[in-house]
Amino acid sequence: MTLLTSFHARFDQAVAEAFAAQAAASMPPAAVLAETDLAGMPDPVRRHVVRSGAVGRPRPRNVRVEFEALMWSKPGASPMHARSIQYNWFDRPTRLFTMQARMFGLPVRALHLYREEAATFQVRVASLVNVVDLKGDEIGRAETVTVLNDICFLAPGALADPRITWEPVDDRSAVATFTNGPHRVRATLLFNDADELVDFWSDDRPESEGGTLRPRRWSTPIDDYRDVDGRHVGHHGRAVYARPEGPFAYGDFHVTSIAWDVAGPTPAR
Repeated sequence: MTLLTSFHARFDQAVAEAFAAQAAASMPPAAVLAETDLAGMPDPVRRHVVRSGAVGRPRPRNVRVEFEALMWSKPGASPMHARSIQYNWFDRPTRLFTMQARMFGLPVRALHLYREEAATFQVRVASLVNVVDLKGDEIGRAETVTVLNDICFLAPGALADPRITWEPVDDRSAVATFTNGPHRVRATLLFNDADELVDFWSDDRPESEGGTLRPRRWSTPIDDYRDVDGRHVGHHGRAVYARPEGPFAYGDFHVTSIAWDVAGPTPAR
C-alpha cells in the first residue's frame, strides 16, 4: 500500500468507525430544538440560531461538507487549488477532514483527525514526505477551536450544548467557551444586522510553521449566506492568522456541498 493510498484509507476507516460508533450508541431520536433551549445564550447568539433555521428541527447529530479552496503556504506565494471533504459529529465531538491539492505539480494531501478529545494533523507531499506531522495536547487543544468554529459556522443548532458557555459582550458579539474533556478554549463571535455570523476569532489555535506551533490569533471571516434545505448557512470563509507583520490569509474556502444528519459515508461529488 502506498503512503498516498494509506492517507485515503485512514480517512475512510475513521469515517466508517465514527458512523459505527454513532449507530452502536443506540441514541434516542434527536430532540427538536425549541426557542426555550436557547434561553441561556446572549441575544445575538440566540437570534443567529433562530435565523439559521435550526429551531423547530431535530438537533443535528452530524454534518458532511465539501469545499473548494485556495491555500497559501506563505504570504505572496501562488495559491494551491484544493478540494476537501469533512465530517463532524456533535454528541461525541469528532472532526474528520481530508484535503487534496497540487503544489509545483506534486500532489499534496492533508489529514486532520479529531476524535476522543485528541487530534492529529499531517500534510504529505508527493505521497512520500510528511512536511507536517503533529499530535499531542497542543494540537488537540488547537483543533478543539476548529470544532467549535465548525459548530458555529456549519451547525448552529448544535450550539445549545452544556459544554458551551457564554459571556455577553454587546448586541452584535459574544464570547463562547467550549470544554471537551481536558481542552477548554475560548472564541469571540461577531454577527451582522441580519443576525448572520460574520467573524470568529480565538487566541487558542496557534499557527503551525514548519511543524512548530506559534501563538497567534486565528479568525474566520464568513459571508455568502444561502438557504439549503431550510437552513441559512454561510458558503464562503477565510482562515486568517494575525502575524506580527500583518494578517496572513492562508485559506479561502467555498462550500460546494453540505448535508446534515447523513446516514453513512457518501462518495465525493
